[in-house]
Amino acid sequence: MPAVRAPFQHIVDTTGEVAVLRGLGARPEDADLTVVQFSTAFCGPCRATRARLQQLQATRPGLAHLHVDAESHLDAVRALDVRLTPTLFYLDRSGTLLGRSSGAPRAGELAALVDARTAVRS
Repeated sequence: MPAVRAPFQHIVDTTGEVAVLRGLGARPEDADLTVVQFSTAFCGPCRATRARLQQLQATRPGLAHLHVDAESHLDAVRALDVRLTPTLFYLDRSGTLLGRSSGAPRAGELAALVDARTAVRS
């Protein structure tokens, strides 16, 4: 069964979520936009999303991407209520959690979100 893609969701109370993401190695102060991606080993959409983010990183110096193996971090998966992979969390430079999305984002949607928060290198 194909994954159901959920729209980008804004998060209101993020204190606990940001602490969990930082505990996994997220350092939002080092980039304009940090994307933390939860994936599983045999997830095709996860691999495609990871490749798309790596391509975007090549031309957007303000983008940081942290890949997290969901199966190896079950406590974080539970704490963050990750129910589908890929699930992406978006943090700005100040450490504010901007939102999250579940399922593979369309290339254009992901690029638009990244472009809105980072500079494009020519």
